[in-house]
Amino acid sequence: MSDEDQAATVGNSAGKKLEYQVCSPGLPLAVYREVAAHLRQVDGVETGLLPQLSTTFDYYQSQVGGLWIRYPADTAAVCQPQVEQILAYYGERFKAWETINP
Repeated sequence: MSDEDQAATVGNSAGKKLEYQVCSPGLPLAVYREVAAHLRQVDGVETGLLPQLSTTFDYYQSQVGGLWIRYPADTAAVCQPQVEQILAYYGERFKAWETINP
């Protein structure tokens, strides 16, 4: 997930943003919210939760489908390492992150 080619570029040419989605199957909702809040502390980073798409309830499945992360392309050199460090922190304590292909 560390390569920027995994991130989609959105927006017009002046305000391009890199965006990608990640998930950690089985991660509790509270931890997803904590990760999102932690990522928002990085200047320029926007993030939010993706809805759970499963139609059947599974107690061991997360209540959310994942996390989307977006930041300006011109700040990627600063944002990307910080985002990766935060995701690595939670990935080591819980379960590894997987990139979601939109």
